[in-house]
Amino acid sequence: MTQANDALRVLEETSRTFYIPVARLPEGLQEAVASGYLCMRAIDEVEDHPDIAGDVKAQLLNDISLALQAQTHVESFAHDHLASIFDRAKETLPEVTVRIGEWACYAPRFIAPRVWEATSSMADRMAHWAISGFKVVTQADLDRYTYGVAGAVGLMLCDLFGWFEKVQINRSRGIQFGRGLQLVNILRNREEDLERGVDFYPDGWDNEKMHAYARQNLDEFDAYAKSLPESAFVDFVSVPRALAYATLEALARGDEKLSRTEVVQIVQELEPETN
Repeated sequence: MTQANDALRVLEETSRTFYIPVARLPEGLQEAVASGYLCMRAIDEVEDHPDIAGDVKAQLLNDISLALQAQTHVESFAHDHLASIFDRAKETLPEVTVRIGEWACYAPRFIAPRVWEATSSMADRMAHWAISGFKVVTQADLDRYTYGVAGAVGLMLCDLFGWFEKVQINRSRGIQFGRGLQLVNILRNREEDLERGVDFYPDGWDNEKMHAYARQNLDEFDAYAKSLPESAFVDFVSVPRALAYATLEALARGDEKLSRTEVVQIVQELEPETN
């Protein structure tokens, strides 16, 4: 199996929502975006792991961040050092996490350091939330959390697509893209989060208010995306954006999530617009 096929396989296993648009990106951009997503998914699996204590999560995430900060070139990347970080938890962590060094070097060598910087910064923020017990009290706390774990992904995507397409993409809207998707995830995973003792709702917020805030962020990004000419970026965001809106509608009518049939139908409806 080639590195490209292997990366796409792991991507599909971890998130079909992003696999679909990544798989149809042009060469060069596909590797860059897949690298970024897999690296961030790798650390997200540490942050969300139900069987690892908060202080251990924070140490793992800090060690990953420091290891990435010490890298300069793909050719001299310290694969062995990064892999050794997982020695104490290798049996409990998924493939996408323990292979983070491979994903970090999957991007084109001249853009790979941007992926490392984004992943390192996100790992630091995740470490803070892991050690603090994910305590959200105010909307500012919620905004910091959603920025730290998703808004920064939107920023990185703006940079990667801007590099490839030689255009400037509004980075503030990129933050809203990531934040909106994460707010939908918070709504969808509400009961599961509460069962594990985590509450991402600010004091006084209910499902209706969280739903409205998620839609606000998605709507503002949607208006911006619709103002852009056809591009790889517009094509890429169309799938997760449509699925996020559809998930909000499903939750509003009392469903736990979108059915697989609904997901397939939404993606198929988008195909004629992007081929």
